[in-house]
Amino acid sequence: MLVLGIETSCDETGVALYDGDHGLLAHALYSQATLHADYGGVVPELASRDHIRKIIPLLRETFRQANVSMTAVHGVAYTAGPGLIGALLVGASLGRSLAWTWNVPALGVHHLEGHLLAPMLEANPPTFPFLALLVSGGHTMLVQVMGVGAYHILGQSVDDAAGEAFDKAAKLIGLPYPGGPALAQCAAQGTLGRFKFPRPMTDRPGLDFSFSGLKTFTLNAWRNAADASAQNRADIARAFEEAVVETLFIKCRRALQQTAVRSLVIAGGVGANTRLRERLRELENQEGVRVYYPRPTFCTDNAAMIAYAGHQRLLAGQSEDTAIRATARWPLDSLRPPPSGSPTTYAV
Repeated sequence: MLVLGIETSCDETGVALYDGDHGLLAHALYSQATLHADYGGVVPELASRDHIRKIIPLLRETFRQANVSMTAVHGVAYTAGPGLIGALLVGASLGRSLAWTWNVPALGVHHLEGHLLAPMLEANPPTFPFLALLVSGGHTMLVQVMGVGAYHILGQSVDDAAGEAFDKAAKLIGLPYPGGPALAQCAAQGTLGRFKFPRPMTDRPGLDFSFSGLKTFTLNAWRNAADASAQNRADIARAFEEAVVETLFIKCRRALQQTAVRSLVIAGGVGANTRLRERLRELENQEGVRVYYPRPTFCTDNAAMIAYAGHQRLLAGQSEDTAIRATARWPLDSLRPPPSGSPTTYAV
């Protein structure tokens, strides 16, 4: 089954083709980071307009790379939420229109389900059940994944997501947008231990996260520094990154102990952070846990993960009517497995 995937939830425009027999045939991705840099964050209206400009050229490029005809598609999957409603409607409108034109089924995919299943695109994917740390600009949560559509949220951020905290902390100390990668690069030049940041919510039971306090701590450290030197900036960035990484590590280890699951998937944009990967390697070396990552391209928003997630559900017979639907807020735990008989569905 050949599925076209479309991703337009925020500031990346993505198109991909996934085939059940041959895997990922082609994918194309365009980032709007340069467009939004002058504003220090994503401007929803600009994002929507840029998706409109880029989506058709990317569609043509993807089919050209795959060397297949558009009429060979058996189904269309597009991100229906959560995300920016205007941006989502670009992908939803195109996906529904193409499905109607080609007379094939279409399906709106949950953006976070795409992230959770992204490691399945790799050569050695994890098997169900596994624990997932979904950590991105908009979400930070620990999820026990029993199968496609079978998700149990163990803990999540009560305020800012980790990626959002990275971006805001970077802005506070004068780093450019996008702040997450800039802060990580700056932290690599910092001195470990010069500044000591707290590890929020690690001194109490539970698996929830809170990162908003680290922004205030960053601002105070920056204001109280002797000067705005590059070294002070790097040392504060290093302290902030260590605090976030250590917090994520502690919560992951705690969740693994509680669930007795031995496979951990890291999904979302922050999963590309080098320091986080180094720290989590200790779980493999010391506790025998297998840690899985999507390739860096598939850590950030992309259409390959949407095509894969959509393929699993379409293959099981799930589809929707012809209405164009998108939703800015869509709880992950509202999802259900595809129709019975799917080989990727497991009982919770």
